[in-house]
Amino acid sequence: MSTAPMSTAEHLAAAIATLGEEGFPAALTQWLHAELAFDNMTLLSYVEDAPPTPVYRAARDLRVHARLDSAYLNGAYLLDPFHQLHLDGVAEGIYRLQDIAPDHFTRGDYYLTYYAATTLTDEIAFLITPAPGVSVMACLGRDATTNRKFSARDLAEVARSAPICLALMRRHWAGLSGDLTGKAGESVPDRLRRNAATLGIALTPRQADVAFLILKGHSTPSIALRLSVSPQTVKVFRKQLYSRCGISSQAELFSLFLPLLGSPEDR
Repeated sequence: MSTAPMSTAEHLAAAIATLGEEGFPAALTQWLHAELAFDNMTLLSYVEDAPPTPVYRAARDLRVHARLDSAYLNGAYLLDPFHQLHLDGVAEGIYRLQDIAPDHFTRGDYYLTYYAATTLTDEIAFLITPAPGVSVMACLGRDATTNRKFSARDLAEVARSAPICLALMRRHWAGLSGDLTGKAGESVPDRLRRNAATLGIALTPRQADVAFLILKGHSTPSIALRLSVSPQTVKVFRKQLYSRCGISSQAELFSLFLPLLGSPEDR
């Protein structure tokens, strides 16, 4: 005798029943899948400026997570707009990639070299902050499985489910805390300067700032706004940066600097 599929309410009950247990992320995903149409789930926890910790992943297309444990966790995460949400300490809620990404995100080499290979076409994150310096994100994605973005109707369903999803996440990860030592971590531009020096490339602080923002997918006007300088000044910094690195394109910049994003022990 066949068993009837679980209803949406039964999936929600299962998620509630597994709160505080190892099976909660999978149960949460199953409930959300009963409520919403998405292709993959990536659950990550963030503690201060450390690399994110994968908590749960599920995808029919294996390309979605193929390089998560290698390229992404070894430095590419620093270019991820969702990681920036954590660093910025934004309010809990739901965030869509296209609403938070830099203005030239889809033209940047992080997108073209790494992100596009995941086949992801759209992402929405449910974000909670259980403690100071700590975030947990449940990222729902659309990928090559359906090859379409979230519609206005989908977004309305996400908004409707958000209060319950966020409340469950808060309860499950209520005990998650950071290790606030009071020590300021090294900024990514400073790390780029230090690691570039090991290759004989001496960068000024401003050149490193510009390099990092280019890698993240910011346009010249966007970089100028963030650094409080003129677009022409940004162009000068960019020209100097390329000259010091002996390169002539953004693709070469990405290839050279991506391995330098992580700490030396990660390379």
